[in-house]
Amino acid sequence: MDNSKNLPKFSLQRRIIGWSVHAFTASGACVGLLSLLAIYHHQWISSFWLMYLAIFIDAVDGMFARGVKIKEVVPQIDGALLDNIVDFMNYTIVPCFFLLVTNLLPSNWGMVCVMLIVFCSAYQFTQIDAKTPDNFFKGFPSYWNIVVFYLFFLETNPATNLIILLALAILSFVPIKYVYPSRMEYLTENNSLRMAMTAATILWGLATAGLLWSYPQSNHLFLFLSFSYMVIYLAISLYRTWVPLQLVAE
Repeated sequence: MDNSKNLPKFSLQRRIIGWSVHAFTASGACVGLLSLLAIYHHQWISSFWLMYLAIFIDAVDGMFARGVKIKEVVPQIDGALLDNIVDFMNYTIVPCFFLLVTNLLPSNWGMVCVMLIVFCSAYQFTQIDAKTPDNFFKGFPSYWNIVVFYLFFLETNPATNLIILLALAILSFVPIKYVYPSRMEYLTENNSLRMAMTAATILWGLATAGLLWSYPQSNHLFLFLSFSYMVIYLAISLYRTWVPLQLVAE
């Protein structure tokens, strides 16, 4: 029996928009490749700008996909799989290559640490319940590009960096719930607080871009805003781990 007749019909314009959203997501892989090239040429700041661009693409593509109902418009493509492939490259492989090329880690432990990060990230990305039903990440969500940026910017010593990275790798297996910045339906019932958290996330992005722009000078306001958001993010993540929001089903 041919089920194609039962599939919803969409206009050519709607289908072009749907394919364009997938192309936008896939462009993140191209950005990741350019990041690797910049790292290879020791262009550290350029590589961070490209990592920043990759994060931006990842932050907004889901909103676009939900807006056009991408699963219905382009059912031939597994958007979640595409997103995971691109994210694994940008959030794990690119920062790991950065760690290998730079001197952020002790020379005798660098490769071991990077291998462990890749191993833990492979686990994190392929869990069936990597994202909880209430739209949180389960376990440290492989934000290695962000971690590497802070280690580079703060110029912490290699031994300290090693301890931080190993601790975060272990946290990939610990079922703490981490806020999913673009999916905050279960963050709080208060819409104003959700909007405030979204605004704080955008402000963090701007402040972090400001830190990159002003490097090697340090801007105390940008630094305060960037780190304040990290503290708030972790505090809310821990709170919602132990006090999950119970919404009444409609």
